[in-house]
Amino acid sequence: MASIPVGARQTDVKEEKKVIFASSLGTVFEWYDFYLYATLAPFFAALFFPKGNDTAALLSAFATYAAGFLVRPFGALLFGRIGDMVGRKYTFLVTILVMGFATAAVGFLPTFESIGWLAPILLVSLRLLQGLALGGEYGGAATYVAEHAPEGKRGYDTSWIQTTATLGFFMALAVIGLCRTQMDAKVFADWGWRIPFLVSIILLVFSVYIRLKLNESPVFQKMKAEGKGSKSPLTDSFLKYPNNKYVLLALLGATAGQGVVWYTGQFYALFFLTITLKVDFLTAYTLIGASLLLGTPFFIFFGWLSDKIGRLKIIMAGCLIAALTYFPLFGALTHYVNPALESYAAKTTITVAANECNFHIVVGPWSKFSDCDQAKDYLTKQGLSFKSLPAVAGEPVVVKINDIELKGKWDAAKAAAALKTSGYPGPANKDQINYGMTLLILFIMLIYVTMVYGPIAAFLVELFPTRIRYTSMSLPYHIGNGWFGGMLPLLATAMVAASGDIYYGLWYPIIVALMTFVIGTLFLRETKDRTIDHDEH
Repeated sequence: MASIPVGARQTDVKEEKKVIFASSLGTVFEWYDFYLYATLAPFFAALFFPKGNDTAALLSAFATYAAGFLVRPFGALLFGRIGDMVGRKYTFLVTILVMGFATAAVGFLPTFESIGWLAPILLVSLRLLQGLALGGEYGGAATYVAEHAPEGKRGYDTSWIQTTATLGFFMALAVIGLCRTQMDAKVFADWGWRIPFLVSIILLVFSVYIRLKLNESPVFQKMKAEGKGSKSPLTDSFLKYPNNKYVLLALLGATAGQGVVWYTGQFYALFFLTITLKVDFLTAYTLIGASLLLGTPFFIFFGWLSDKIGRLKIIMAGCLIAALTYFPLFGALTHYVNPALESYAAKTTITVAANECNFHIVVGPWSKFSDCDQAKDYLTKQGLSFKSLPAVAGEPVVVKINDIELKGKWDAAKAAAALKTSGYPGPANKDQINYGMTLLILFIMLIYVTMVYGPIAAFLVELFPTRIRYTSMSLPYHIGNGWFGGMLPLLATAMVAASGDIYYGLWYPIIVALMTFVIGTLFLRETKDRTIDHDEH
């Protein structure tokens, strides 16, 4: 390998397709595993956390969901180092085994009712294992495919890896939706929810079999043969200039904005439909699933386009357009999905007068939910905005719904009765949903996702040298997606409850996307014409 010139490193077409297929298929299954919990997070609140405080349980479920994202950068460090020292193929074989074990184990996990607090502890532990595995998987798959790709086709070839997160999410929606429609609700709640997790065992066996047939990346083999590998990838990546500068720029100027646009267009849109707009789960899954099917080919399109016109300008355009249009798009979702709710909100004045109002992000058994917290959370979960007022002397919380006044300790049952009296429409009426316009809005948001995500793998691979590529690209990718993006549902939910505005959570992705646009435009340069065999920026 050492004697092979750079120009001769072209992978034959058959091998190229095999590499793309095997890498992408395994990564789809890993994302499927990871997003099973994300999709079922509101449902898990009743299974793995104590009953009696629905707000605490839901936020605890979301916190556990977020834990898997928060640990992903540590997986990037752990497996990135192994990938740069031992090899790409070996490393992502290990990651898929860890992910498969952790996911299948959730399917066997006893609930809170059976073993008490040990249930959420075990669930969090398995979620952390999932996050570690995914932290190593993506960088390995993207690097492996890019290092096999012919010059001028890296954007196109790696864009297939970019479809995997969305396809894994679609697969999770499909399997869960199938189980929930074919089972009685009680059966699904009792044991049926375990089936999607157990399916991952079959996927694991198939993925490992496929990946065992792959060869190591030719670029990595060439580097090892020439003795140019790094003996300390972590030090070389994060403590030596200029590579540490590029890691920081990759995070703030590319992956942070890409992460929030990705999660807004898919997960936050799903939670907004089901929790805020009160759409039944099957309709919401169908709408999101249809938008995913329609939008997924555009990952490939923008990957291909990035080979022609460059990666950076497409990513920056996606961040900017998303930031400028999220408020009107989510407002339009309300209008076309639940017009009765929109009409009710327009003619109803709601105020909350209270003190001891807290901003809850990290929650657990130590968390205290005041009457104010419960009232605000309840109202926003009904898809209703409200105005916060100073506390009334001697009253923990006073909620006014037009002329109806609720005083004293918060009582959700009384609040539900008051809303009904005032004409609150309740769940979205499926006959009133404008399906065409709703799908169009979701599709537009998914196009933003494909713009920022389709070219990002090729961009990150080209930004870093071979000897530390796996480590260097994995960390900013997983901080951008795992922290900036993965925390979005939790942060946005807390921001909405604290502000009293059902759209207020959108400020988070908008600000992050604008930050990325400014930093990326000013400080990053195009990478599409770089030769990735060379160990230089």
